[in-house]
Amino acid sequence: MFHPPSLDERANALKSALVRSFHVSPSDVRIVVSPYRVCPLGAHVDHQLGVVTGLALNQAVLLAFAPSPEAHRKEVAALSKNYPGKVSFELDSIPPFRPGDWGNYLRGAALALRDRFGKHLVHGMVAMIDGDLPIGGLSSSAAVGVAYLLGLEAVNGLSVSIADNIHFDRAIENGYIGLRNGILDQSVILAAERDRLLSLDCQSETWHTVRGPKAGSFQILVVYSGFEQALVSTGYNQRVAECREAAKQLLNAAGHRVANGVVLRQVSEEMFVKHGISLPATLRKRATHFFTEQARVRDGAAAWAGADAKQFGALVSQSGKSSVENYECGSPPLITLYELLINSPGVLGARFSGAGFRGNCIALVEPGCAESVAIRVAEGYARRHPAEARTFSACVCETDDGARLL
Repeated sequence: MFHPPSLDERANALKSALVRSFHVSPSDVRIVVSPYRVCPLGAHVDHQLGVVTGLALNQAVLLAFAPSPEAHRKEVAALSKNYPGKVSFELDSIPPFRPGDWGNYLRGAALALRDRFGKHLVHGMVAMIDGDLPIGGLSSSAAVGVAYLLGLEAVNGLSVSIADNIHFDRAIENGYIGLRNGILDQSVILAAERDRLLSLDCQSETWHTVRGPKAGSFQILVVYSGFEQALVSTGYNQRVAECREAAKQLLNAAGHRVANGVVLRQVSEEMFVKHGISLPATLRKRATHFFTEQARVRDGAAAWAGADAKQFGALVSQSGKSSVENYECGSPPLITLYELLINSPGVLGARFSGAGFRGNCIALVEPGCAESVAIRVAEGYARRHPAEARTFSACVCETDDGARLL
């Protein structure tokens, strides 16, 4: 089991490292807490403007930052505790996207704010960022983007709403990075509340939180596969395109002449029932996942509100099954983890965390069972994926509030 240091310990260490590296006054340093997130239900439907759910975790990306000195007022400079090299640029001259460069999210954040605030974005910052869990499926990229946005906004005295920051972070990923995702990740990271399930309508861009099972009635086990691959080089964008093509063909079959750019949320369930059989097999699978996942989101919200963790977990496992069979997104290591988890005593439910091509699986586990589940899964995983198992890890998490300044 992976036992990360406490939030306070990490924040203090990061603050000290920033002071040493950039020679700033400790009194000028602030910390952003930008949590990782999980999506127990609502997998792969945010980019189709569906309804999704999310929980923020008490493990987070941390950003220590301070205003740039007056002599270099418009310079942005950053170091990472996880990646080598220094990123630096001027707010008036933000470089374009660089493949494989960890500084892309910082540059993208500065560009999103400059496009919106123009001459009011006048002060750079020095910063150091740190993530404490292995990446992949926990929206670490969105958490990083949100952290940079909050830091830059703070040093420039900008007052920005959660809704606006959701759009700024999406601009980073859609516009600067080139990832065709929706608003789920950044919405959960920014708007989550401890012990409450966030329900997000990606079409209306509205959300609310639902009180559910009492604290301590289950644990969240995050299991890292050791398998990594950037989303833009996986089948993620291809699946998005397939969903949109399924929407287009269904609407055309129903007599609505449409061009490209439609999404499955624009298709009624009645249209799908009537015309779904006419879709090519691959597109039919994608649409089947969308409509059955929306039903699981509705049923899951009711189970959560009724404090029925067992039923909620069963729906999470069904979501995982549909992700494998209908959305066809699971890499072999992630599918193995999913299968090992759902067959482990004490697991209420499990699925991929995120797109399912890399990174982590999550499981809702009965109290006191996380350690035994982690041991059982580690043993089975090592037999089937010995190379990836060398960096396998598991961590018990709790829910937490959204991104914030300390």
